[in-house]
Amino acid sequence: MGGVYDGFAWLGHTLATELSEVTGDLAALDGGGWWAVVADFEGKMTCARFERVRRSPLPTPRSAWHGPGPGEWRSSLDQAGYERGVRAIRDRIERGDVYQANLCRVLTAPLPAGADPLALAARLAEGNPAPYAGIVSVPGLSVVTASPELYLSRDGDVVESRPIKGTGVTAGDLLEKDYAENVMIVDLVRNDLGRVADVGSVEVPSLCAVEAHPGLVHLVSTVRARLAPGAGWPELFAATFPPGSVTGAPKSSALSIIDELEPEPRGPYCGAVGWVDADRRRAELAVGIRTFWISEGEIRFGTGAGITWGSDPTREWLETELKASRLISLASTGGN
Repeated sequence: MGGVYDGFAWLGHTLATELSEVTGDLAALDGGGWWAVVADFEGKMTCARFERVRRSPLPTPRSAWHGPGPGEWRSSLDQAGYERGVRAIRDRIERGDVYQANLCRVLTAPLPAGADPLALAARLAEGNPAPYAGIVSVPGLSVVTASPELYLSRDGDVVESRPIKGTGVTAGDLLEKDYAENVMIVDLVRNDLGRVADVGSVEVPSLCAVEAHPGLVHLVSTVRARLAPGAGWPELFAATFPPGSVTGAPKSSALSIIDELEPEPRGPYCGAVGWVDADRRRAELAVGIRTFWISEGEIRFGTGAGITWGSDPTREWLETELKASRLISLASTGGN
């Protein structure tokens, strides 16, 4: 499998090799070929076309994973700074600027020389299996995801999103606030998809279902729609990106607050990671959560929480710790 390391993707139990093109033009996804896609939260698109695509288990890495030490991670916001941010969002909610906003922080650590992203993907697959697990590796960037959340799937003209809002160790930890937040984001996603959907085709087949994932549970809803004639990938992204579950409502106000309060860009975190088969008009793009990205000798990981008027600053900080702890441990040398 030596050629895999020249550029490859493993997504949806499919291995793609023989990298032939990398572009930031979403219109390419309406042409032909099989593409791996990484979309930064801030809007940078990396669309990588591969010539050889086949069903396959995750390739075996050349060596074991060697990551940073557990104490080498630094956070873009410490606990005091994060809790100040929560209070600032609550003030904006009180003023009527926003109903809900996600507040996130980015963890960064130096990456030991020779660390193999494929080995990290193998470690996550064993220690934190996820429905949208995958890896994309192209020159200058590797993204390893254990995302539990679907941003967009596509089958012909039918598109679907499955936003997550509400997290706890068990279902009993979920609060009324979590259910209210989920419904709020479902309304946002319905509105987003409605911009590019046939009139009357937007539906919600499932609302606030409790799903179990390694170490925690989530509230998950499903929103489905049929694309209007002429709506392609540029129009679909323009209407729905960034994903509503990791921004807030109204989205425009939440994005402004995020830009104001978060000191570092999110990058692929809270963006999208997945594949598009342009020939078959099928796709599966996950929200870039539970996701590591590697570039310029550093590894990064993001974690966050949705803030509403009912949010307790310390509880929200602890939610970001819960979401990060298992994966940071797996990615750290000496982690479990």
